[in-house]
Amino acid sequence: MRSALRGLGLLGAMLLSGCASGPGIPDTTYFRLPEPAAPERIATPLNAPLVVETFLADGVHSDQAILYSTDPDGDRLRAYHYQLWVYPPTRMLQRRLIRYLDEAGAATAVLDRLPPRGDQYRLYLRIEAFERVRTLSGWEVRVRLDARLDQGGGLLPLIKKRYDRRVQVDEGIRDSVVAMGQVLDDIYAELAHDVAQVRPATQP
Repeated sequence: MRSALRGLGLLGAMLLSGCASGPGIPDTTYFRLPEPAAPERIATPLNAPLVVETFLADGVHSDQAILYSTDPDGDRLRAYHYQLWVYPPTRMLQRRLIRYLDEAGAATAVLDRLPPRGDQYRLYLRIEAFERVRTLSGWEVRVRLDARLDQGGGLLPLIKKRYDRRVQVDEGIRDSVVAMGQVLDDIYAELAHDVAQVRPATQP
């Protein structure tokens, strides 16, 4: 009797193991963005530290899942269950921008946090689009970021701008991931150029 019960227990364990790792259940894949492109050095950096705040995002854009849409207008977003970013986009994009602006020499220092001080700059970005979309002509990636740069207790932003890109890509998710990295570098280059044009009132 005991041997029969033991046999049933082993059979049950084997069945459960088969259910957990059997065919038809895909592995979860985590994607990193490609290494960022080397930025051009800024000739006239900001005259105080620049804090890049954690990116803002509403709803699904703050989740770790890679987003896609089969609607050409991109109005109905879906999330892949087994294809995820290594980090949430709000952090992943922030770290990439900090590295980009730091290597570009955009300010005396580029950091993710500092105690509030009157002369420092603060850069805020909101993710409005970060997804792959199937259109009538194939797949494309869409990245849209809203940016605002403030300094100290200034009443008006020094930069308030939307950065928007759409790029055609091949069908594979990996192709979209690579393209997203390239699109971000393009946006960050434009943002770095805009930062270089900032002339606060305290500068001659």
